[in-house]
Amino acid sequence: MDSNSIKTVGIVGSGSFGMAVASLLSYNTNVLVFTRKNEIAEAINKNHFYFNTPLSDKVRATMEMEEIAKSCNLIFPVVPSVNFRAMMKDLAPFLKPSHILIHGTKGFDITDVADIDAKNIHISRRNVHTMSEVILQESVVVRVGCLSGPNLSAEIIAGQPTASVIGSRFREVTDIGQQVLQSKKFHVFGTYEILGAELAGALKNIIAIASGILAGNGMGKNIQAMLINRGLTEMIHLGKSMGALSSKAFLGTAGIADLIATATSTNSRNFTFGYRIGKGEAIETILETMPEKPEGVRTLKIARHISKEYKLHVPIIQMLYSVVFQGFEIEKALTYLMEYPYAIDVDFM
Repeated sequence: MDSNSIKTVGIVGSGSFGMAVASLLSYNTNVLVFTRKNEIAEAINKNHFYFNTPLSDKVRATMEMEEIAKSCNLIFPVVPSVNFRAMMKDLAPFLKPSHILIHGTKGFDITDVADIDAKNIHISRRNVHTMSEVILQESVVVRVGCLSGPNLSAEIIAGQPTASVIGSRFREVTDIGQQVLQSKKFHVFGTYEILGAELAGALKNIIAIASGILAGNGMGKNIQAMLINRGLTEMIHLGKSMGALSSKAFLGTAGIADLIATATSTNSRNFTFGYRIGKGEAIETILETMPEKPEGVRTLKIARHISKEYKLHVPIIQMLYSVVFQGFEIEKALTYLMEYPYAIDVDFM
């Protein structure tokens, strides 16, 4: 399959990032977006608008999952991680081994755990799945990839330049992904380390919440920089415990680049969530008033369970969990982290 043989590329999911990917694809191909919301389908098809943002005439919407599979050999699923497996079960009956799926979801799926908030539960790697793993488990698709990197939706839709990375074990997946996405405003790298790219993309959202809390609490750039640096270390330790073969993916576009963007921008849902906590707002109020839920909230719970299961030293994640879910005072958490006996600066190389 090459870009010349692709007439239409599918998007499953009409959230902000799904529509950002649709906008990028429209430079090179026709785009068919699956949405469950009639008002969004009408806005796209009749007015070519998405939340007051003009869209290319090449972008069309459908409310039929089967149409996506029949019309598109290349599909980008971009839905929240908590809904991803259910979405794949709906899509799977229409898929063939010839389809290519490149997901854009930065989170984890959980199985065999009734309630991740319950006490005395144990979550190990066998319970935690990346989205590429879910695709392989729920469908006959073989060629799978992930799209990761600094992808703030508002900036992409506004036409600002950025870059991303497609991770896949198949060279043809990264090649075709690059061909349909690449433009003068969007550069796409490729990597075979799909697991590392997925883990980096999911775990960085945790650190973005912590960074937002610091900013909302009036802290400056020095401590924010230290948090991002030490947070990257914890991401790498968690990633290796979950199967990443090296720290390489965490030091590239899917890692450091995405971490910096997500942990410093008010266009980041996770940073904004943390910022509002730092300002003193109640978590329930924040979540009820955010149009799209930040993936990092659920990822933080999962990461805490994983760190306990594998006895990892991740003080930032531990303190962040205490602040977000247990009402621990921000100042006390910061004092704990400042006094934490870090032995050496870089311990993951």
